[in-house]
Formats: sequence, C-alpha cells, structure tokens
Amino acid sequence: MILCSVLIVYYPSDGLYFIIAILSISLTLYGIRTLIYYFSMARHMVGGRGILYLGVVILDCGIFTMTIADNPTSFVIIYLLAIHLFSGLVDILRALEAKRISAPSWKFKFSSGVVNIVVAIAAFVFGTFLKSLDVIVYIYAAGLIYAAISTIITAFRKTAIAYIQ
Repeated sequence: MILCSVLIVYYPSDGLYFIIAILSISLTLYGIRTLIYYFSMARHMVGGRGILYLGVVILDCGIFTMTIADNPTSFVIIYLLAIHLFSGLVDILRALEAKRISAPSWKFKFSSGVVNIVVAIAAFVFGTFLKSLDVIVYIYAAGLIYAAISTIITAFRKTAIAYIQ
C-alpha cells in the first residue's frame, strides 16, 4: 500500500488512472473471492444469500470501474467519498462500541474514523468545487499511506485473545 501511494505521488498525472486500476482490480478480485466463498461454503449458511448479493454487487462495481477510464473524474470522487465515508462511520461506531465495553483501543479506532471522514470531505470539496485532479490524487495517496500505517499498528497491537497455533 505504501509503495502504491509513493508511485501515485511521483506520477500524479497518471495517478488517476492508477487509482482506477487499483480500485477496479481490488473490487473485482474481492467480488470473485466473495462469490467463490458463497459457492463453496456460504450457500449452506444462514444469511448466505446476502453474501451472494454482496459478491455480485462488488463484482459489478469492479467491472464498472474498469469501464470508466474515459471519464474518471466524477466516478473516482464518488468512490473516494463513499469508501472513506463508510469506512469512517464504521470505525466510529466500532470505537463507540469498544468504549462501552471499556476496551483500550477505542481512541485509535475513533481517530481512524475521523480521519476517514475528513478524507471523504476533502475529496468532495476538492473534486466538486475546485476540480483539482492532482489534489484528489494526493488525497488518495495520503489515505492509502494512513491505511497502511494503521494496518501495521493494528497488526502489532497486543490483543486479549490467545491464539493457538
């Protein structure tokens, strides 16, 4: 993730097409993976049909993203806005739930949610009002770096659950 964001920053003119490639490939692969999970296991589970619907919708979004390379500006802004806004709201709700049960990591989750919402608002403002593509590319790269760093921090955080190997 950090390597991709560095490449995006070094080549901002091609960064928007690189963002579209990252989004389309990741959404398509996640949709295919979800469909494989449905057909191998989830169809026998309660709520498995929801996994099928999720896989189809995400696969459709990934394929649709591949086709918008001709006019990427508005769609990339919408994707950035939706992804970061949804992720931020989920992080804030998880942080509030963690605070209710007195978990020590609720502050980190809450700050991560706030940063995601700020990134969504910045993408909306710079994309809609200022029409600055380079700033959108830099916002995406900064969000990617922040997500990579928070993933690294979360991976090294001690948990209360003992895992048996």
